[in-house]
Amino acid sequence: MLTIDRVSKTYGNGVRALREVSLSIPKGLFGLLGPNGAGKSSLMRTIATLQEPDSGSIRFGSIDVLKDKDAIRRQLGYLPQDFGVYPKTSAEDLLDHFAVLKGLTVRAERRAAVEALLQQTNLWAARKRHLGTYSGGMRQRFGIAQALLGQPKLVIVDEPTAGLDPEERNRFLNLLAEIGEQVVVILSTHIVEDVTDLCPQMAMINQGQVLLSGTPADCIAALRDRVWAARVDKAELSAIQSQHQLLSTRLVGGRPVAKVYSTQAPDPRFAAVEPDLEDVYFLKLRQHQAASRPSA
Repeated sequence: MLTIDRVSKTYGNGVRALREVSLSIPKGLFGLLGPNGAGKSSLMRTIATLQEPDSGSIRFGSIDVLKDKDAIRRQLGYLPQDFGVYPKTSAEDLLDHFAVLKGLTVRAERRAAVEALLQQTNLWAARKRHLGTYSGGMRQRFGIAQALLGQPKLVIVDEPTAGLDPEERNRFLNLLAEIGEQVVVILSTHIVEDVTDLCPQMAMINQGQVLLSGTPADCIAALRDRVWAARVDKAELSAIQSQHQLLSTRLVGGRPVAKVYSTQAPDPRFAAVEPDLEDVYFLKLRQHQAASRPSA
């Protein structure tokens, strides 16, 4: 169990990245959902001991993360949002180099670990190729391979599927799900579907604050019978937004389909629809934005 208790962080330029964040994260795949700039990467860097918080505490089992950084680093695998590689080095050679840095100094053990990870991430056939020739999905799978060196018990992946095509995204998410059967895996993302499809537990963060936490199913169930949809004219959108809690609009056949959060149908055109996690996401963002606006 990873326990984060009232962690706050303000950068030197005055940006309050984290505001008393508290979360309990069990073994398995945990989704940390939020828009760009919400504070997800700041929280991931803090857990990974790459920066100090201003206040609060983090524990992983019996380890005090902020006081015993060496202990947590031995348990940690980390794939940051911007993961660079040496483009003229092969995957096999660079993974071997990372394995040495992780403390795998016995050559036979290191070779076995590198081979197993290249097989697990489906990169064995391309192990001799230069990393500069890899697709985006292949580079991300290589990033996971290096994160899994040393058999970590805590794995952090920050925005791993951004920019991947659907096939590579599915392959990568299936790999994460497999890893999450054994260890704590934190998936930080702004892509709602990644959390819906894979994560038994989740939290949503915005402007450095936790807006909700729980299971995706429970978060969705709380909106049941309160989400309505109708095809409307573009000219009506402004009035609908001013009179109701507009969740989202999407063009279908050239006309907007508006989704509204309400205890009853806004007008006879609107029909109740089954909510999804995207509705939860937009509702919490709209409510938080409204609460954060200064009063007139």
